[in-house]
Amino acid sequence: MRVFQLSHNQHTGPGGDGLRPLIMRVLIMGLAVFLAVTIVPGIESDSLGAGVAAVLVLTLLNSLIRPLLYLLALPLIVVSLGLFMVVINALLLQLTAALVKGFTVFGFGASFWGALVISLVSSLLNMLLVVEQSRVEPSRRPQRPPTIINPDGSEHS
Repeated sequence: MRVFQLSHNQHTGPGGDGLRPLIMRVLIMGLAVFLAVTIVPGIESDSLGAGVAAVLVLTLLNSLIRPLLYLLALPLIVVSLGLFMVVINALLLQLTAALVKGFTVFGFGASFWGALVISLVSSLLNMLLVVEQSRVEPSRRPQRPPTIINPDGSEHS
């Protein structure tokens, strides 16, 4: 007999923790883009609104388009030992600059180095976040009492 248990967390959806992973992804991308704008010459944001719009567009592109591009470019990624992934990220950064008014990327060199900074920062922060979550939130499931099977067929409560 299968036993189904309802979770006590009402805010969680079918994807797990609800909006928290999405918000964390946007915050991490925001920090990475901010560092790229600060560090890499040739990447500029005219205003805070343009920067926020660039973060949202880049997060959306990374979630929807990047996996498909990685799949299509898999032979090139393998041959280049993963370097082509940075080229794809640079192209997505240029696409973001084309879509968001006030966010500019001057040339492929700036987009390449910006994509490298964004990739490294977001990967590092995601790794730190996963390590922190595994340390803070141990998985605890309530244990059910053992089932006693009586060989004589009588039931006792």
